[in-house]
Amino acid sequence: MLTTLLRVIGTASGLAIFAVVLPYDWMNRIHLSLGMGTLPPDPIAGYLARTLSALYVFYGGLVWTLSFDTTRHRSIIQYVGLATIAFGVILLGVDWTEGMPFYWKLLEGPVAIVYGVLILLFNREETG
Repeated sequence: MLTTLLRVIGTASGLAIFAVVLPYDWMNRIHLSLGMGTLPPDPIAGYLARTLSALYVFYGGLVWTLSFDTTRHRSIIQYVGLATIAFGVILLGVDWTEGMPFYWKLLEGPVAIVYGVLILLFNREETG
């Protein structure tokens, strides 16, 4: 179960590669369709969107790599599970503070928290 979970998370995170190279017009249309208004055209908005997407790709590659030898990487997987929970809590706080849409608040942080908890549970099961 742990291997499958890590690969599902890794694949989903890896899909962010498309956002790294997405033209601004496409990003703006997505932003509008999510009900968040016009994406600011300032360089910092594109920079933050692209670098965060690149970080998700990095995370996806990491968890895919860990999935190939879960026994050997048990302690790192433990850290990734804990860090994913912490990241989810941070996302939840940021989403509420920044006034993200309600559906966003219900999905982004809580899903990361659930993924982190599942990583920890499945990691524990594998170690007996």
